[in-house]
Amino acid sequence: MSDDIRVLVVDDDFHVAGLHRDVVAARPGFTALDAVHTAREARAVVRDQTPDLVLVDVYLPDGDGLVLLAELDTDAFVISAATDGATIRRALRSGALTYLIKPFDARLLGDRLDAYLRYRNVLRDDRGADQEAVERALRILHSGDTAAASSSRSATEQLVLAQLDGGEVTAADVAAVTGVSRATAQRYLAALAARGLVEVALRYGTTGRPEHRYRRA
Repeated sequence: MSDDIRVLVVDDDFHVAGLHRDVVAARPGFTALDAVHTAREARAVVRDQTPDLVLVDVYLPDGDGLVLLAELDTDAFVISAATDGATIRRALRSGALTYLIKPFDARLLGDRLDAYLRYRNVLRDDRGADQEAVERALRILHSGDTAAASSSRSATEQLVLAQLDGGEVTAADVAAVTGVSRATAQRYLAALAARGLVEVALRYGTTGRPEHRYRRA
């Protein structure tokens, strides 16, 4: 889709880069660009294809990934085997939105991507934000801390499902509470319905137009 988040993976390990790209490609709301393996290639892709998010390793064959990060005018996650506090602080100081230590469960990256999508929907380009929105966006960005280790469901899917605990809701209701777009909420709800976790009913609203309403099965 044209409004998907475009993601570039930068990692010198071809196998790891492919795995991370596949995680991105599998997430609703994201488009994975072809992975690259050097800082030079990353600069060219950022210049020519303008990704929204870059997943960058610290150790690249032709330079320091954190120096590259500081140059790029784009959001970024740092993914690295480096565990020392100095490197992690430097990554955050250079602009990393999050830091993932290799190796990690692929579900953790999926949860971080879901949280980033919600973060982007709260801080959208086409509307202003008050302080409450800023605080909410920052909380959302790190909402994947606990989900990946305990469940096969993504953090966003769990959040969408939780909105049905109070009864019937619409996709717009879910979007307003979770921070995802209405289209993304509809995709999650449709997937949950296909798995038999959610029931769908057609109701007529105040405008006389039918709308889909969802509840737990």
